[in-house]
Amino acid sequence: MSAKAALKAAKSALDSEDYGEAINQAQKVLASDGKNYFAKLFLGRAYEKQDKLDDAARSYHSAAQLKPDDSQAWLGLCSLYEAQGSHKVDEYRSAAVSAAEVFAKADDKHRCQTTVDRLVGFSKQHGTKTQHKRTLELLLPGSPLYDFLEGRIPHPANTYIRLAEITEDEEAQVIKHEISARRTRIGSTLGQVTADVKREVFGQSDIEHLYQEIIDWSTDDEVRRQYEEKLFDRAYETLVNLPLDQKSSKLDQVLSLAEGMVIIHHPLQLAWDLVLESRDLDDLRGLDANILREYITYFPEAGLAKTLKAWLTSELSPFPLPPQSEDDQDVQPRLSPEDRLLLFTEGLAGADKSPFAYRLVSDYYLHLEEHESAVNTARKGLSVLSTEAAQLGMSMQNTRDAMNSVLATALVHYQAPRNHAEARRLFEHILQRKQTWTPALIGLGLIFEENEQYNDAIAFLSRAFDNDPHNVQVGTELAWCRALNSDYERAQQELEEYLPNMKAEDPRSRDLRAQVLYRIGYCMWQCDSSKAARKDRGGAYSKFLLAIKTNVNFAPAYTSLGTYYADYAKDKKRARQCFQKAFELSPAETDAAERLARFFADQGDWDIVEVIAQRVIDTGRARPPPGSKRKALGWPYSALGVVLMNKQEYQRAITAFLSALRISPDEYQSYVGLGESYHNSGRYNSALRTFNHALEPGEGVQMRVTEEKWFARYMLANVHRELGEYDEAITGLESVLEERPGEFGVLLSLLQTFVERAWRHVETGLFGQAAQSACRAVTAAATVASQRPNAFNLWKAVGDACMVFLYVQSGLEQYPSEELRQLLTKDVEASIYSQLSDVDGVNLDTVQVDGPHPDQEHPNNPLTTAILAYKRAIHSCSHDIHAQAVAWYNLGWAEQHAYISSDSLKSGKRYLKAAVRCFKRAIELEAGNAEFWNALGVVTTTLNPTVSQHAFVRSLHLNELNAKVWANLGVLYLLQNDHELAHQAFGRAQSTDPDYAHAWVGEGLIALLVGNEKEALSHFTHAFEISDSTSTIAKRQYALSSFDHLVATPSASNDLTALIQPIFALEQLQRQRPHDLPFQHLAALFLERVGNHAAASEALTSLCAAAEAEYEASESLAALGRFAHAKSDLARNQLAAGSFEAAVENAETALDLNSDADHSGLDTGARTNLRLSAHLTAGLALYHLQRSGDAIGMFKTALTESNNDAEVVCSLVKVLWAHGGEDEKAVAREQLFESVEKNPEHVGSVTLLGAIAALDDDRDTATAVKDDLLSLRTKDGLGIGEQDAIEILISSLAALVPSTNGMTADAAELAEAQAAIMLKPDHAQAWSELAEISGETHPAEMALRTAESSVPPLVPEELAKASAGVGTAGDAQKAVALAPWAGCGWVGLAEALTPNGLPIILIHGLGSSQNYYLSVLPTLQSSHRCIALDTYGAARSQSNGEPLSLQGLSEDVIGLMDVLGIEKAVVAGHSMGGTMVCMLAAAHPDRVKGVVCIGPMCPKFVKPEFFTTRIETVMKDGMEPLANTIPTSATSKTSTALQRSLIRELIMNQNPASYASHCQAIVDAKDPDYQSIKTPVLILAGEEDKSAPLEGCQFIHHHLGSERKELKVLDGVGHWHCVEDGERVGREIVEFCSGL
Repeated sequence: MSAKAALKAAKSALDSEDYGEAINQAQKVLASDGKNYFAKLFLGRAYEKQDKLDDAARSYHSAAQLKPDDSQAWLGLCSLYEAQGSHKVDEYRSAAVSAAEVFAKADDKHRCQTTVDRLVGFSKQHGTKTQHKRTLELLLPGSPLYDFLEGRIPHPANTYIRLAEITEDEEAQVIKHEISARRTRIGSTLGQVTADVKREVFGQSDIEHLYQEIIDWSTDDEVRRQYEEKLFDRAYETLVNLPLDQKSSKLDQVLSLAEGMVIIHHPLQLAWDLVLESRDLDDLRGLDANILREYITYFPEAGLAKTLKAWLTSELSPFPLPPQSEDDQDVQPRLSPEDRLLLFTEGLAGADKSPFAYRLVSDYYLHLEEHESAVNTARKGLSVLSTEAAQLGMSMQNTRDAMNSVLATALVHYQAPRNHAEARRLFEHILQRKQTWTPALIGLGLIFEENEQYNDAIAFLSRAFDNDPHNVQVGTELAWCRALNSDYERAQQELEEYLPNMKAEDPRSRDLRAQVLYRIGYCMWQCDSSKAARKDRGGAYSKFLLAIKTNVNFAPAYTSLGTYYADYAKDKKRARQCFQKAFELSPAETDAAERLARFFADQGDWDIVEVIAQRVIDTGRARPPPGSKRKALGWPYSALGVVLMNKQEYQRAITAFLSALRISPDEYQSYVGLGESYHNSGRYNSALRTFNHALEPGEGVQMRVTEEKWFARYMLANVHRELGEYDEAITGLESVLEERPGEFGVLLSLLQTFVERAWRHVETGLFGQAAQSACRAVTAAATVASQRPNAFNLWKAVGDACMVFLYVQSGLEQYPSEELRQLLTKDVEASIYSQLSDVDGVNLDTVQVDGPHPDQEHPNNPLTTAILAYKRAIHSCSHDIHAQAVAWYNLGWAEQHAYISSDSLKSGKRYLKAAVRCFKRAIELEAGNAEFWNALGVVTTTLNPTVSQHAFVRSLHLNELNAKVWANLGVLYLLQNDHELAHQAFGRAQSTDPDYAHAWVGEGLIALLVGNEKEALSHFTHAFEISDSTSTIAKRQYALSSFDHLVATPSASNDLTALIQPIFALEQLQRQRPHDLPFQHLAALFLERVGNHAAASEALTSLCAAAEAEYEASESLAALGRFAHAKSDLARNQLAAGSFEAAVENAETALDLNSDADHSGLDTGARTNLRLSAHLTAGLALYHLQRSGDAIGMFKTALTESNNDAEVVCSLVKVLWAHGGEDEKAVAREQLFESVEKNPEHVGSVTLLGAIAALDDDRDTATAVKDDLLSLRTKDGLGIGEQDAIEILISSLAALVPSTNGMTADAAELAEAQAAIMLKPDHAQAWSELAEISGETHPAEMALRTAESSVPPLVPEELAKASAGVGTAGDAQKAVALAPWAGCGWVGLAEALTPNGLPIILIHGLGSSQNYYLSVLPTLQSSHRCIALDTYGAARSQSNGEPLSLQGLSEDVIGLMDVLGIEKAVVAGHSMGGTMVCMLAAAHPDRVKGVVCIGPMCPKFVKPEFFTTRIETVMKDGMEPLANTIPTSATSKTSTALQRSLIRELIMNQNPASYASHCQAIVDAKDPDYQSIKTPVLILAGEEDKSAPLEGCQFIHHHLGSERKELKVLDGVGHWHCVEDGERVGREIVEFCSGL
């Protein structure tokens, strides 16, 4: 088939809708003719019908390329793309445009327009806004179709409008979307994000071009105006959002648009505003007045328009007002100054973003001299200007300079001179660019004038005057500067030249005329300072008066007139009126202010003083700027400090006084005020330094003192009192009273100081001094009462002083009852003391003449007088509600203490009732005081627990941080048996204040109640350690719990250090409560535990007397029981002290007192223990009295009553065995066998049986005992002492009992020791036994290591033994330090250090120690073993101050030699020690190898009165008086300060009582039997020794019976030979010993 036929066939197939065939036929044609146009058309059509759109598009495009000027292919594409809707909008547009161009070429306008219209409609319906915009652009001039279709398509203006609308909408959506997306980024802000987005969108936008085309094409004026505004707005908004470096070109466009609008009078306010704001003029005369007036016309309600209207009508405007003809219909009235100012204000409020408006308004405020308003307006304007300049990209420097000039000029006057530094910077910054700027030159001149730098001021004002020679104001200011520079005549002449030019009737020059008149008067005043000239009313006075007449508000003239009236006319009233008027008009009148402040201060009107001082300070004139020559003013700060101090605003007062002192550091009154403010605010250390500096400012500092200094000394004493330095306070107050004996405040302060010192002594345990201070307080109170008997603080202090004796009852002997009686009864009505007398029964009649009495019922008990004093205090403060509340509170506590102290239930209840009423009254007066509620809770604890709980809760509501209230609440719950709530309350108290002791006591009581004694002891111990000495319950519970612990844990008694604190606590308690018998008894038991049996016996003897008196008075069984207990314990201590007869007597008395079980006053257990103790005590005492029969009888009775108690059996066996008879030993064995049989695990019985078996060489019994001990050694719960006894006995029996495996005795003993360690490797005694048996070092070291880590810790003796066993000198010294009384350490040290030479024992003298020989030891130790000791009672060898003798002290040396295993030794002694060594040589010639006497004291030459005086001194004042004199008086002239300081330390380390005992021993000493001394003797005498002079040494030397005796005199040496020349003393001793 031919191509033509195929083409027809394809056409037919299309017509018959056989599109497949059409495709085949078309392809056939194309196969033969690939460029067949119609074949491609048919193929495209067929593909289109089969929805093969891509194939169809390719076919149509191929056809269109073959014949681009044929419309069919393009129309086919249009049809194809139109069917696909929004997917092919751009392709459809391209095809439609091509088709329309074909129609245009064919001049077929109808089909061309139809094609374009279909395209526009399709793009609008299916395309995006961008696609539609591209389509609309076909309708605009410049498109290929516009010229052909012009007239048939819309006008270009309409098309541009449509394009603009689409673009606006599109940009709005993009901006909104981008802002939403970006604003959530970290660190972004909405403003910044908006600016960035708009800058990006506007940079890509063509909207301004569209607006301009609309303006160009539109023929509608309204449309043109509308789009002109839009174009300007868009251009301005673009400018605002552009970066600074891109604004320049855009600014030109925006300004051109704005100016164009102004020129054509387009009423767009933004354009007009921009034109005005962008006029950056140096001088406002460069403005176009017509534009300003047109702006007002077009925008009358705009803020800038109102501002311009006000400015144009003001005297500042350089433009004259336009003339108004009579034909003008709208004649505007002239603005009054008030209306103009109001218009400025309204205008600025409406133009708050206009720098131009701020410039005009600030300049007007400056013109009106409203400097504060000018400053504020200019500052705001500069801020707005910076914003506007940044938006426009303009520097606006001229506008900025103008506003800075206004600001700086206003700052010169506003709060001058505070702001001068800023003003100066601004002026100088302007002058760097504009050197002739007149306002800046004037401003700098005024600043220098204010700072009294007159030469500089004259220079700047002269430059300004040269620039503007007709400026009268500048000229007069220049003349005034000359006057201030002391050029009065020239200044007066120049001022008088200017005066005629100033008319009084001209309001604009009236103020300046008044100023010139005043300044002329000032020049006249200074030119002639004579009194006559200044009093002349025709002189300066007339000028001042004329200045005021010219301007009644001219302040300086009033100040000068005030000075005239005050100093010359002597008219104080007029002077004050003038000063007041001057200061009211201007705070810069500081002279007037100071005089006015002093006047009101003299009247006590401190509020006005504060106003004056604060106003001066606020102006800044009190503190001139840096570099100013003007004198600073300290008086405003000082005055303000006094005002604030009177208002109790102490912190602000401190700041004010410090400011005053920085200005005037020599102002005495400011220092006093500062110190008082520090004192009142609680900053006492700072107050102390301040007052000390005020009184003693130091070298080179001279204080300006205008009055007496006694007040500062008084305040300094008060500061000392607040710091607890009461001695210094009392000294200071007494010195003030010497100068002002009747000063009531000082007297009262002294009284309060005595009271506070008394209570401080109570808190610190100085009870004797507390009583003394309380007595001195009463004496001081009598003096105060003589002046002002009704002073509240007087009677409160008297009551507090009386209460001291309640806490220090041992001081009742000092209680000034007669003084108090006179004080309470002198010149007073009895009705004053009638408060609550019907309840408590205490009134004036109660006071008796006789002395104090501990019994509460006695009328002169301190509580009675305290109650009366507090009642007097209530009467004395009836005018003061707070003081009344405090007085009732104090009375309530006194009544409460009376209730506690009362023995009678009836009288006690009346006191309790009175206390409740007192506290209720206090609460009525001051319900918000937490302490009052707490007190009510305390007194109602037992009366009404509900009320008590309410009171405590109320107190905690007012102050929940009060630990005392929480503890009291805990006690209430404890009394109600609610342990859990009590625990919570005590816990809150502890957490609130961990140092509140009673909270810990409460926890201890709870622990006791639940049976946890260990925890209770821990709580009580901590409570005692943190409590002050006023707390008796802490001492009581601690002592009781400690003793219970000792009873429950016998090994605890071995630790003496654990017993010291309880004894101390009980000693304090005894001083506070000397009649508390149970705790006196407990103290005696503690003394017994530490081995102080003498003191215990003394205490128990006193206790027995008191108990016996109590029993005789009451005949109660309880008193009888206490009496029997005291007798039993007394007997036991007498037994320990060796008083056997007394022990027997008291033990038998104790047995007699409780012989009747039913009437003994004791329960069964207590009676059994008491009788057992008494029988044993009596038995042992009888044994020591060698009354063995009676002793055995006591033991047998004890056995009977104790049911053969094992411990009693052991005691009996020991006595029987010690008695030595065979019958007694047989009985002992029998009793012991029975006890062991009955108590096979009683360690004491078994070990005692083993010891007896060993002594009897009873191998069978020893074997049995050994087996029992081997079993017992593994028993749990053995004490350390029991373990040691078992191991020692096993080791000993191992050598006695033959081994079953053939081991030798030594090997068996070693094996047992090793077995003991295997069983108990941490047993120190086992290691010690092994070390002793083996002789090896390692077991000794292990013994020490295990002993040091033993739990519980070993007693000191055992630790010392372990240390000594190691064998080294260091460990031996440690053993001595641990237990110097034990011989093991000394023996170990001797063995470790023993050299080959003779041992030398060194004995020190009176008031010295072993350290006296330190300088001698290096010389001696090289060849001798040296032992230096502290004599009993000296230095670290403490005594109880008991009587001593030199003979007894010398015998101690023999005991030491025995312990150390020294057979013979050289004995050397100094002073008193020199006498002792002579006694030793006479009494023990077999133990003394040689004698060295160093400055020996010869009893024959002793003056008793010398040592008696020393005894009195040390017992009264301690060792310090002697330590201050002996180092100088008892040494040579050549002694050094270091030597004297060592001697002083030796003396200071002595116990006064022991030292006194040594002195008495010297007085009582007899001469040794010198003649009987046959051993060699060396006597060393000091040439300058006054204490042991040469005559005495010569006497001893002469009477010695020794064949070898030497006396050597040491040159330049006093009495302290070894300290002054130790090296020579050492050489002499070595030489002497070498010949022995």
